[in-house]
Amino acid sequence: MTSPLTPTTGPGTPSVRRTTYREAMREALREALRTDERVFLMGEDVGWYGGCLGVSLGLLEEFGPERIRDAPLSESAFVGAGIGAALAGMRPVVEIMTVNFSLLALDQILNNAATLLHMSGGQLSVPVVIRMTTGAGRQLAAQHSHSLEGWYAHIPGLRVLAPATLTDARCMLAPALADPDPVLIFEHGSLYNVSGDLPADAGPVDIDRAAVRRPGTDVSLITYGGSLPKALAAADDLASAGISAEVVDLRTLRPLDDSAIGASVARTHRAVVVDEAWRTGSLAAEISARLAEQHFYDLDAPVERVCSAEVPMPYARRLEEAALPQVGGIVAAARRAVGESPPTTAGPAARQPVLGRSD
Repeated sequence: MTSPLTPTTGPGTPSVRRTTYREAMREALREALRTDERVFLMGEDVGWYGGCLGVSLGLLEEFGPERIRDAPLSESAFVGAGIGAALAGMRPVVEIMTVNFSLLALDQILNNAATLLHMSGGQLSVPVVIRMTTGAGRQLAAQHSHSLEGWYAHIPGLRVLAPATLTDARCMLAPALADPDPVLIFEHGSLYNVSGDLPADAGPVDIDRAAVRRPGTDVSLITYGGSLPKALAAADDLASAGISAEVVDLRTLRPLDDSAIGASVARTHRAVVVDEAWRTGSLAAEISARLAEQHFYDLDAPVERVCSAEVPMPYARRLEEAALPQVGGIVAAARRAVGESPPTTAGPAARQPVLGRSD
C-alpha cells in the first residue's frame, strides 16, 4: 500500500527514502535506545517475537534482554512496573498489544500515572511512554478492534498522541520521551504496512500542534490516526465535484489544538469530524461542542460527525466495513455541510455501507 500522506520529491524538497510506518516506528525506538541509556522497551512478546505487530523485530539482538524486556500476560503488572521505573528515573517505553487490553491496566494508568504529579504536590513525575495498537479494519473482532483513545483523552494528567503519517511515526517518540508526564501513543493497526517517502531530515515534531494536511476553502475535515487516509481520499472525491475540503490531522488528542481547529473552521465555515470511535460520548462530540462554544458564528452549517456504528466491532469483513467510517460517508457528510445533495447514482466512492447509523 502506498501512502498519500508523505511528500513527493522535486526541486527544493529534501532527499527522501522509502519506508513503512512499522519501520519508522522501529527506527524511532532504535534511536531512543541508542541515545539514552535510561530508555528500555517492555511488553508482551516485544523481545523474541518482535512485538505483536513486528515493530520491535531485531531490537532484542541489538540491545539485549535488559533493554528489550518480555513481560508476562498481565497488563496491570507490567504497566505498573513501567510507572515504577519512570518514578525511579528511567524512561520506559511500555507496549500494550491492543487498546482493548489496555483496560486491564486502566487502574495503573488512571489512578497512578495520571495522578501522582498532582497528588504529590509536584514532587513526582511519571515520564512513561505507553504505546498500543488501536482501531479496526483487520478482521480481529470485538476484543481487538475498538478505538478507545477518546476515553484516555478524557483523563487529565495524560498526553495522548495519534501519529498518522510516516514522519509522525518516526518523530513523535523523542518528544514523548522528553515529556515529564505520561504519554500514550495510539498506533492504528491499518497503518503499519503503509509505505511512502520519509524525508531524510525529519526531526522531532511539535506534539502540541495539529497539522493541516490539505488546504481547502469550503469545508474542514477534522480527523486523526487511521481515518486520515480516508479523509484525504474523500477530499480528492470532493475536489472532483468542485468542493474544496481542508483536512486537519489532530495528531494530539489531549491536549486538543483548539487554535488550529478553530482557524480551519474560520476559513471554511463548515466542519465534518471523522472519528472511528462510537458516536456517543466520542472525541467527535467533544470537538463539536468546542466548535459550538468557541466558533458558533463562524459556522454556516451544523457540525457533521462520521463515526463507527454503535455495535461491538464485527468479525466478518463486510460487516466490519459497514460499521466503520468510509470515504463515501465522509463525502456525503461534507456535501450536506455545504448544502449539496449526494449524486443520485452512487459510484464506489459515494457508497457508504450502513449498519445502524455510522455517520
